Amino acid sequence: EGPHGFGCPIGTLVTTRMLPIVVLVLVHFASKGEIDISFLPSFEATKFLGGVLASSVLCPSCATDVTVLVWCTVGLVSWFMFQVVLERLLPCALVEGAPLPDGSGKKLTYRINGHLAFWVTLLLLEVAWPSIITLPEGEEKVVFGRAPLTLLYDYYAELALCTIGLSFLLSFYLYFTSFAQSKLLAKGGNTGYATYDFFMGRELNPRSLNNTFDWKEFCELRPGLMGWMILNLAMMQKQYDNLGYVTGSMILINIFQGVYVWDALYQEKAILTTMDITTDGFGFMLVFGDLAWVPFTYSLQSRYLVDYDPHLSLPALLLILITNMAGYTIFRSANSQKDAFRRNPADKAVSHLQYLQTKRGTRLLTSGWWGMARKINYTGDWIMGLSWCMVCGRDSIVPYYYAIYFCILLVHRSVRDDMMCHEKYGDDWLEYKRLVPYRFIPGII
Repeated sequence: EGPHGFGCPIGTLVTTRMLPIVVLVLVHFASKGEIDISFLPSFEATKFLGGVLASSVLCPSCATDVTVLVWCTVGLVSWFMFQVVLERLLPCALVEGAPLPDGSGKKLTYRINGHLAFWVTLLLLEVAWPSIITLPEGEEKVVFGRAPLTLLYDYYAELALCTIGLSFLLSFYLYFTSFAQSKLLAKGGNTGYATYDFFMGRELNPRSLNNTFDWKEFCELRPGLMGWMILNLAMMQKQYDNLGYVTGSMILINIFQGVYVWDALYQEKAILTTMDITTDGFGFMLVFGDLAWVPFTYSLQSRYLVDYDPHLSLPALLLILITNMAGYTIFRSANSQKDAFRRNPADKAVSHLQYLQTKRGTRLLTSGWWGMARKINYTGDWIMGLSWCMVCGRDSIVPYYYAIYFCILLVHRSVRDDMMCHEKYGDDWLEYKRLVPYRFIPGII
């Protein structure tokens, strides 16, 4: 007996080692505009490490100027700490999360101010970046203006590498501190298999600063998610510098993904009832996903467009816009409906919905959006992701990695969720699946 998810302990070990390589390779593909494996080093045991260190893809700047990596690390830590300061100092709403799974009935309190931090971040990057200029008289003066975002394009690969390193450091910190007394451990991350628990996360809700700073909720939405949007803005600025204008595809990808990020932060309290917060431990899987995978693979479309824009026609752009709006409508409407029902089933906006009363005392929606399919929100999410890829045209499969990867991710997550819900609800879950037989698309699948 042992853990079975994610390929067991060996699978999680392989995944932990492979994910950083996948990110760096995808960054390379986006810069080349195609799948290019000419960078692969020799796999002879005596030469492999040297080949990796000398590779401009797997270890950018390692063989040329290591100080670049130092400065990138300083910048990333400063960005992280800046977001921490905003979380600490900006006005916030104190919102209780779901009851903890230890049966105590206790609820953790979260500081909800991500939406305000979003706008403060954009404002400061636009008008408050300090720089020193030399006046005609020879006197130096500090002035404030727009941040030099194109540096993020110039050092895109190096920033990805340093973020990966920092993700490992944070993951090790969280793993070792989880062995302290009185820690609430996640069921899936407390197996006794070190590689598996490191990946899944032992502690359910790691906290610091007198138990008021929640690492998982913070990392889920702040540095990585906003960093993704800032990277997109940097790519748009770089395209403007290169061409003298911004293309329709670049405008759409910034709008689509910018709205997606804004929506997540505007609806920040909605994540408090998601599986990531209520069930999963905070280990390498979520740390790496939040801080490295999201900003540096979700921004690949904008990175690709800097150098390989397809210059799509207006009708094509309009079709893509309609596709995105359809996906967003399904995604946001379904999630809002479920969140509203969870918080107050008597609310007039959701009180008419039918549901299955379970023996556990909870209610499973069987009408509205959730009567159409059990994971209808995943369908809307994927349609949005497909539209992000479509803005890159049909010249390369590289930008479409997201639609492919996200489809696999959502199918895997839905299967995992189905198993957990069956364990949680027993026969009630089988009855729920009878009432709502389709998983993603009503009448099809």
